[in-house]
Amino acid sequence: MNTITSGYLEHPVFSLVGESAGELGVRAFVIGGYVRDCFLGRPNTDIDIVVESRPGLPHAGIALAEAVAAKCHAKVSVFKNFGTAMLKYHGIEVEFVGARKESYNRDSRKPIVEDGTLEEDQLRRDFTINAMAFSLQKDDFGALVDPFGGIKDLAAGIIRTPLDPEQTYSDDPLRMLRAIRFAAQLSTENQTFTIVEESLKAMRAMAPRMQILSKERIVEELNKMLLSAHPSMAFVLMEETGLLEQFMPELSRLKGVETVDGKGHKENFTHTLQVVENVILFEAEAIAEGKLQDYDTEGNATPRTQPNLWLRWAALLHDIGKPLSKRFVQGQGWTFHGHEVTGARLVPKIFGQLKMPLNEKMKYVQKLVNLHLRPIALVDDEVTDSAVRRLLFDAGNDIDDLMLLCNADITSKNPAKVARLRHNFELVKEKMVEVEAKDNIRNWKNPISGDYVMQLYGIEPCNTIGQLKEMVKNAILDGEIPYTFEAADAFMREKAESIFGLVPKQ
Repeated sequence: MNTITSGYLEHPVFSLVGESAGELGVRAFVIGGYVRDCFLGRPNTDIDIVVESRPGLPHAGIALAEAVAAKCHAKVSVFKNFGTAMLKYHGIEVEFVGARKESYNRDSRKPIVEDGTLEEDQLRRDFTINAMAFSLQKDDFGALVDPFGGIKDLAAGIIRTPLDPEQTYSDDPLRMLRAIRFAAQLSTENQTFTIVEESLKAMRAMAPRMQILSKERIVEELNKMLLSAHPSMAFVLMEETGLLEQFMPELSRLKGVETVDGKGHKENFTHTLQVVENVILFEAEAIAEGKLQDYDTEGNATPRTQPNLWLRWAALLHDIGKPLSKRFVQGQGWTFHGHEVTGARLVPKIFGQLKMPLNEKMKYVQKLVNLHLRPIALVDDEVTDSAVRRLLFDAGNDIDDLMLLCNADITSKNPAKVARLRHNFELVKEKMVEVEAKDNIRNWKNPISGDYVMQLYGIEPCNTIGQLKEMVKNAILDGEIPYTFEAADAFMREKAESIFGLVPKQ
């Protein structure tokens, strides 16, 4: 276990807090994640200060925040309903709250809150590793206050609750997801964090309590899991404890292998998590090499510097349609025909259930789920210009993310098979570069506009115009005519006359 590295308590805000607390006659402590990360050597710019109250000083946390803000000339934001205050100072965010004890009604997430001591405040914390505190008092500045052995649990890589886990999880069921998230988030190549068995047992028993949580709180934890270095650990734990079934049963249904006539299929839950892990690895490599870009609503590109959360969601949901598409065909075995279409239809439903955005982010995930087999199909078939042109057109600016997802989807226990598919996949990528350079399909626009057709033939808006434009689009994408206005115009005029009897007005 590392010791506290220099600099963690040297920030001027800590001495200001200690000095102001002394002047107010209260005791203040740094608590929670910042203390934990000091020992782990992890950067953290979010600081929680807990303040023990005294008679005659209500809302001690707010009073201390205002006193510190006055000294450092910072703006303080007060949230009286929650008894908290927050200020930003020299690049860090500091939140103040009075020490408190809480009790809960079983059917509500709203606690009954009363003023409490530091130890009572630590007792209500979720895990021992998050209940440690540093004193900011002048006489013992920096002393560790750790009544529940958090420092030993941290050294052992153990996630444990201060109270009986069933009580902790019953009070706030989100703590079950937080335990799993911390296991995934804090684990490194050198140390794996594990949840103690009694805590896992409590999760299995308390899983139905997840139903009282808002979906927004659940998704916030899921997003943090997906942005961790190895989300697969979190999703395995959620599935094993029965939590995943409570809010995303569609993903749980990927688990398991069915056998008929001695023939089984791929275990799709494990495969899905492997694809998520592959996406994380491949995206990090592409970002480091400057090969990925993000696009705004106007189509302007900027180099990607951070992981794309929604690419990870697409990887998580790419095979979500398989349970509904699974069929056993005599003489052939198991098939999942059309699972990409079924999965794309499920994406809005899942996003809606979880109260996630139904905007362009959902549409991005839906598009990647829908298209994720297309590049693989090109690997298996002869790679034609028209097929590549179609793929580029349908994927648009998301083509690089789609290709990354499809590459990540190549998994097998047979290394030779993976190598062969990846080699062929590189051939498809080369063909895409060639077609893109020649046709610029990613920025494709139909040479024939609706206004042009109406003016040429003197007609009002109608379905015929859309049909003609679609014919032109298909002819260009299929390589039937060149991507020029002249070729498109001649093609459109011929179709307009032969099919619809239209001739240009005089």
